[in-house]
Amino acid sequence: MQRIRVALDGGVGTITLNRPEVRNALDGETVVELETAFTELGATARAIVVEGAGDHFCAGADLRHVQRAREDPELMSAFIAAITGAFDAIERCPVPVVAAVQGFALAGGFELMQACDLVLVADTAVIGDQHANFGLIPGGGGSQRLPRLVGRQRALGLLLTGDRLSPAEAVAWGLALRVVPAATLRSEAAALARRLAALSRSGLSRMKRLVDGGASLPLDRAIALETEVFMEHMGDPDVAEGLAAFGERRRPAFDGAS
Repeated sequence: MQRIRVALDGGVGTITLNRPEVRNALDGETVVELETAFTELGATARAIVVEGAGDHFCAGADLRHVQRAREDPELMSAFIAAITGAFDAIERCPVPVVAAVQGFALAGGFELMQACDLVLVADTAVIGDQHANFGLIPGGGGSQRLPRLVGRQRALGLLLTGDRLSPAEAVAWGLALRVVPAATLRSEAAALARRLAALSRSGLSRMKRLVDGGASLPLDRAIALETEVFMEHMGDPDVAEGLAAFGERRRPAFDGAS
């Protein structure tokens, strides 16, 4: 891969947007590589960190690419399809995805952040949807994911004004788990991923499935889904290991855990 770096160490995968010279802006090749990286690494890792090389997470779509694509409807359609595919691959990833957000997380970078499961933001991060400032609208799912995460008023407030969020506001609004010092962001994201990688892969995967799958269902159907998946999970070897470890007062040794 040319625009993405991929690593796997002890069950923890790391996917790094590797275009620091343009603040890790997303062009067509980058998002295609991003989807491939998540699809492949999701099959083997137990947790994944996504980050940006250099000082920024992702400044959004590469507007030079957008300008070229605007004059070629087929290229634009392929670009948007690739962005949608990449962000969907993150949401569908069977293992937890931790975003380490530093510097700019704007427009498409903000949309990328929304697709991740757990988000750590540096205390110096700059976060927001800037499409309105340039006469654009979201094309990476931001008009749909953001209201589901923060509600209609807050989502429209961000989308229509192009205002930025402070790291503390991102946490308060439910867009991030916590704020950490910029100097320790990468190490804290890696530590969180290692903690997740030590747990039951199948258990965490099913919890993701329940939270994501039940969110759009009426409560009674969502509870029925939980019951169905719970019964399915009771036959998993990790459940037997977890219960045995509890009875023997030891740490569980889940299959394949690091």
